[in-house]
Amino acid sequence: MSLAPIVLFVYNRLEHTRRTVAALQENALSKESDLYIYADAARDIESENQVNEVREYLKTIAGFKSVTIRLREQNLGVDANVIQGVTEVVERHGNIIVLEDDLVTSKWFLTYMNDALNFYQHEEQVVSIHGYLPPVKQQLKDVFFLKGADCWGWATWKRGWDTFEPNGSVLLDRLKKKGLQSVFDFDGSYPYTQALKDQAEGKTTCWDILWYAGSFLDNRLTLHPGKSLVNNIGHDNSGTHCEETKDYEVDLARNRVHVVTTVVHDEQAYKSFSEFFRTLPQYRVSKKSWLSKSFKQLKSAIRNRS
Repeated sequence: MSLAPIVLFVYNRLEHTRRTVAALQENALSKESDLYIYADAARDIESENQVNEVREYLKTIAGFKSVTIRLREQNLGVDANVIQGVTEVVERHGNIIVLEDDLVTSKWFLTYMNDALNFYQHEEQVVSIHGYLPPVKQQLKDVFFLKGADCWGWATWKRGWDTFEPNGSVLLDRLKKKGLQSVFDFDGSYPYTQALKDQAEGKTTCWDILWYAGSFLDNRLTLHPGKSLVNNIGHDNSGTHCEETKDYEVDLARNRVHVVTTVVHDEQAYKSFSEFFRTLPQYRVSKKSWLSKSFKQLKSAIRNRS
């Protein structure tokens, strides 16, 4: 079995980076895997010391087949850094495993990723592999497929990344024309359409909503585990896109995950994700906003009839 290269994106969070690397080093296939690290440059003078601390630490990393460090000379921001880094490595190797500096993995993470990359490499409908499972209440299958793609510990092939559409406006237009906003938003439980609109209008630079939207609209599927192989430790206001919360914390899988299943969207898993999203603050805020808007429309209609 050929092993995919690991790509890790870092910036200025030394302790997060240490924990992410330490967990990777405990993985069964770490010593046989090539590791690429893309370290973004400081955004401002205030960030320079923390960025330099991370860069010094990177020099000490061992425990992999090889370690290649790419030090950005100018600040790109996490989104451009990820897009450019993924493109460079996947063009060279043909497949890729992607992590950011706040993702702690199970020791079976690399095994799961490589097993799935090899097993589904010729399944054109399968666009990627994902390692994180939110803390849903339902017991799900060992592995399952959902339409779209995700970004908390993931893998893909060149053929998958070639479908990445960087233009949010193009994706938003396609979504609206197909009338799939509610399905895209997991039955209205999470404001993904709004996130795509914000990206299209230049209010954000988020790359991951583009990855999800393009794969979703192309009817591509991503493999997910029934037990999470990734825990996000970045919800502490230390990252670019993560606010402080414990809503996403999970226990890591302790056993190897077998990757073989039917290549079809899993409706049960989709509903369990929707139910989980409805417990989050985003849903409550979105629902409150919708109710407020509906109430204003109702008052306006009453006034017009009078």
